[in-house]
Amino acid sequence: MSLLDYLMPYDFSPLTVLSFMLVLGFYGVGLLRMPEEDRPGSARIVVFVLGVLICYGVMQTRFDYYSQYMFFVHRGQHLILHHLGPILIALSNPLPVMRFWYGKMGPGVKSGLRPLGWVYRFLQHPLIASFLFVGLIYFWLWPPIHFDAMLSRNLYWVMNWSMLIDGMLFWWLIFDPRPPAITSSLGYGKRILLLALVAIPQMILGAMIVFSRGMVYDVYEVCGRAWPMAPETDQLLGGLLTWIPPAMMSILGILIILRRAMREDGSFTSRSSQMGETTT
Repeated sequence: MSLLDYLMPYDFSPLTVLSFMLVLGFYGVGLLRMPEEDRPGSARIVVFVLGVLICYGVMQTRFDYYSQYMFFVHRGQHLILHHLGPILIALSNPLPVMRFWYGKMGPGVKSGLRPLGWVYRFLQHPLIASFLFVGLIYFWLWPPIHFDAMLSRNLYWVMNWSMLIDGMLFWWLIFDPRPPAITSSLGYGKRILLLALVAIPQMILGAMIVFSRGMVYDVYEVCGRAWPMAPETDQLLGGLLTWIPPAMMSILGILIILRRAMREDGSFTSRSSQMGETTT
């Protein structure tokens, strides 16, 4: 197969392609039209585009074929959709571009989007966001559900899109760039606690798959595997991908939040001292 064959969609989804094109299109046009002083730096732009492209890559290239016929590739697919891609997008902070487009909307459009704001605030409640983040992993890896999802085209797309959207919501809650001291965003201590709490059940699930004595996901036996790999090895690798990388990403997230908190605390301390000197 040529490189072009690997980049072409295995299961073409017009909705998926259009969605990613619209995201990149609105982001690019917003960058060109917004004031230069509000425009994010080149590094943030690259990180955003990279996050979007790797999510597209695991959904609309030959990678998607392997994820349907190899369990460990499937776990790598969801690792990108639920963790790595949303993390990069959240860290790139596309908030200035979103604010630019929001400012262009008319009053009627803004009022029409109000119900979506209510749903968003409900889903971003820390307990609900954490429950959904972990619960969806368990739900789609529950053997009977997983069996049906891998054999049903529509359910398969629902599974992948739900993982991507939920990952975006959770990691935006964690990496929300607004300072908690002066905005309504979640406090840094609570963000760190959430990252620690969601890591534990993911590690337990991964360990259960790794140390399982029998075949947990026999759908790959029914459909056949893309490569001549022993079923036990495929399941072992998939369990490790469910166990170790998500825990490492939680640790990385905690370190990033700690760095932000320390930098922000130093910034506020410096401002307070300057104001005190000015007053005296």
